Amino acid sequence: MKRARPGPTAVSRKASPSPGPKYVLRLYVTGTTPRSVQAIRNLKKICEEHLSGRYNLEVVDIYQQPVLAKGEQIIAVPTLIKRLPAPLRRFVGDMSDVDKVLLGLDVQPKG
Repeated sequence: MKRARPGPTAVSRKASPSPGPKYVLRLYVTGTTPRSVQAIRNLKKICEEHLSGRYNLEVVDIYQQPVLAKGEQIIAVPTLIKRLPAPLRRFVGDMSDVDKVLLGLDVQPKG
C-alpha cells in the first residue's frame, strides 16, 4: 500500500505586522514519515511562537519534487533552509532543539 505524499505547501501568516525582518523558510521532508511530520510540527510551533506575522514557510516533499531537492543539494531530510534574512542557513533534523533552531535563525527566545 502506497503512503499518501503531500505536495509542497506554503504557510504564510499575515497577522498584524510584527517588528523585525521577514523570514523565508523552506523545509524539505520525505512524505509523511514520523520524522518529517515531527519536523513540520516543531517548526510551525517555533514560527508561530517567535516569528508570528513575519514568516513564510514552504514545505517540500522530495518524493513529489525531487528536482527542487537536487537543486538545493539536499542530502539529508528533514532539512530547513533559511533564505531570508541573510545569511542563508541550513538545519538538519526534526527541529526539536528549539534553542538551536532559534540561534540559527538569529531569533532571541521569548523570556
